[in-house]
Amino acid sequence: MATVEECRTALEELSAKMGRAEGDTRKAAQLDRSLSCHVTDLDVTFSGRLRDGALHDIDTEPRTEKAQIRLAMTGDDLVALVAGTLNFASAWAKGRVKLEASFKDLLVLRKLI
Repeated sequence: MATVEECRTALEELSAKMGRAEGDTRKAAQLDRSLSCHVTDLDVTFSGRLRDGALHDIDTEPRTEKAQIRLAMTGDDLVALVAGTLNFASAWAKGRVKLEASFKDLLVLRKLI
């Protein structure tokens, strides 16, 4: 089972990968939205801001507002997704990853996935 630190590291790596993205993926990463990722097996929620092609202010402190983009998955799945050993679309289709966002954001995010 992944630890809180491994999950934080995975999110930081995801941010770095987004910063190196090009083309349509780069455009999709330019969203300015609040984001949360609930790690179900650790019962911890990371939150931050997707802005300027990266994740900023990643923290586990509770936020008062509901994030505009909300993810939920196990820590192992988060680490595997970022490492590229788990395909997001198939994990989402199998219910291993949950994603809640506006329809417009989903259309843009599909380029990141």
